[in-house]
Amino acid sequence: MARNRDPLASVSAFTTPQTQPLPGRTDQVKNAAGGYVFAKDLWRKLEDFLVLGTTGGTYYVSQDQLTAENVSVLFEAIAEDGPRVVELLTEISTARPPRAPKQRPALFALAAAYAKGDAATRQAAKPALPKVARTTDHLAQFFGYYKNLGGKPTARGTAPVVGRSLRTALASWFLSDRADTVAFKVCKARQRKTPQGEAFDLRDVLRIAHPKADSPERARLFGWIAGNVPDAEARDVLESVDRFLVAKAVTTPRDAIHVVTERKVPWEFLPDAMLREPSVWEALIDTVGLTALIRNLSRMTRIGTLRPMNDATRRAVARLTDQGALLRARIHPMDAFLALRVYGSGRSQPNPRADVQAWTPVPAILDALEETYELSFGSVEPSGRRLLVAVDSSGSMSGDWLGSRGVVVGGSSIGSPYEVGCALAVMLARIEKGNVHVIDVDTSVHASKVTPRTNLQEIKSWRPSGGGTDLSLPFRWAHDQRMAVDGFVVFTDNETWAGRSHPSQELDAYRRTVAADARVVVAAMTAAGYSIGDPADAGVLNMAGLDASLPLIVNGFIRS
Repeated sequence: MARNRDPLASVSAFTTPQTQPLPGRTDQVKNAAGGYVFAKDLWRKLEDFLVLGTTGGTYYVSQDQLTAENVSVLFEAIAEDGPRVVELLTEISTARPPRAPKQRPALFALAAAYAKGDAATRQAAKPALPKVARTTDHLAQFFGYYKNLGGKPTARGTAPVVGRSLRTALASWFLSDRADTVAFKVCKARQRKTPQGEAFDLRDVLRIAHPKADSPERARLFGWIAGNVPDAEARDVLESVDRFLVAKAVTTPRDAIHVVTERKVPWEFLPDAMLREPSVWEALIDTVGLTALIRNLSRMTRIGTLRPMNDATRRAVARLTDQGALLRARIHPMDAFLALRVYGSGRSQPNPRADVQAWTPVPAILDALEETYELSFGSVEPSGRRLLVAVDSSGSMSGDWLGSRGVVVGGSSIGSPYEVGCALAVMLARIEKGNVHVIDVDTSVHASKVTPRTNLQEIKSWRPSGGGTDLSLPFRWAHDQRMAVDGFVVFTDNETWAGRSHPSQELDAYRRTVAADARVVVAAMTAAGYSIGDPADAGVLNMAGLDASLPLIVNGFIRS
C-alpha cells in the first residue's frame, strides 16, 4: 500500500511553482496569465503609466481596461500625495532627453491633479503647467482633459469650472517667458483641437485667465491675441509677430521659400497650404533644426519631397548622418530608434478622430535613420560590467492579439513588445560592446539573434518563439552555465506563470553559488502594475522599457 504523501512537504521557500504565491509573502498578486508576481508600489505604477501610457492594451488586457486601471492608480496617488504626483510628472515631462515618448499621459495627470487634488496639489501644479504644456497643442490637450475631469455638463457637452488656482496657472502660460518668446508660441498655433475634438483658441484662454501684463510688449501681445490691437502695432514691438505676418502674406511656394531662406522666418509660421508643397519642404531641408527635420520626414515623403534618388533625399541623408550636428542637437539613441520605427511603419494616426496618414518609406532615409541611431551614441561610456540580457519571447510579447498594433507611439506602430525589447537589447549591446550576452526566453532558453552590430531594420522580421512564460529561466540558465555576470536586464510584460520556481528564488540561488552581488533591472514593456522584481531586494530595479534614460539608468545601477 502506497505511503500517504504529506502535502505540507511540498511547501518550500526555495522552489515554489509560479502558479502559487511565495510562502510568507503577502505582497504578491496574480498576473493576467495566472502566475504570481510582485505588486508594484503605487509610485512605480504611476511612473510606468507616465512613460508607457496605455495605448494598445496588452495581450491579456484591453486598452480600455488598462486605461481604467492606470487612471485608478493616478487618482489614488493624487489622494495620497498630490504634490508628489505633480513633481513626478514634471520631472518625466521636462527631462532631457525626454523620458516618455509622448506627452499625453503627463498632461492627463496634470489635469487630474487640478480636477481631483487638494489645495496643496493645485498650488504645486500652478508652476508646472507652463513647463509641461509647452505648446498650444499641449495646452489644448490639458484643457480638454480638465473639462472631462473637472468640468460641468452643459447642453452642448461640458464646460470648464475655473477657480482661482487654475486661472493663475493658465495666466502663467502667457507670463512664464519673454513676451516675444510667448508670441512665438502663439504664432506657431493659436487654434487647436482638444482630445474630444472641440475647437480650442488661445483668445478664449486669455479671457478666462485675465493675465496682468508686466511690460508694454506683453500688453501689446495680449491685446493682439484678443483682437484689440492691430497687426501694425503688434509687429512694431514683437519680432515674432512681425515674422508671422510676413509668413501669413505668402501666397506662392516661391514666396514661401524666399521668406524662409532670406528673411529667416520659422517654417512653423508658414500657412498650412504652403506646408503641403513639396518644393517648400525641399528648401526647408537645409534650414530647419535636426529635430524638426526628423519629425517631418513622414510628411515630406507623403507629399513627394523625398523620393528615391532625388536631390532632396540626398541632402536629408547628409544631415541625418552628420555626427557633429547630431551631438550638438542632442539627438538621443532612443529618439533615433523611435523615429526609425515610426517612419518605417508607413502609417500614423496621432488622433483617433483624424484620418490615417500613410506614406511609402524611402529606403535611403531608412538607412540614414539607422546611421543616425548609431551615431547618436556619441561619447556614452560603457559601464565595464558584464550583462546578461534576456528578452521575453513568449506569445504575449508578439503583439498579435486582437485589434492590436503592438507598441504604439504617436499613432504609429513601432513593433511588437518583443521587437522593441530586441531593439533595446541591441542598444545595450552596442554601448557595452563585448560585455553583453543576449538570450530569448519563453519556457526554455533560446539563442538570440542580437549582436552589437544587429541591423535595426532586420528586427522587424523577427518573431518570438511563442508559448508560455518562465522568467526564472535567465537566472537558472546563468546558474547552470556558471556564467558570472554583474547584472541581468530583462525585457518583459511580466506575465510569467510556467516555472517550477519563482524568478526571485532562482536569483537567490544564483547569488549564493555564482555571483553574490549580481543586480537585476526589469524593464516593463506594458503598464500592467506588477513585476517579477522583488521590491524588497535592493539589488533589483523596476523601470519602464520605453524610458529614454534606460541605457544610462542600467549603466549607473549595474556600475553601483
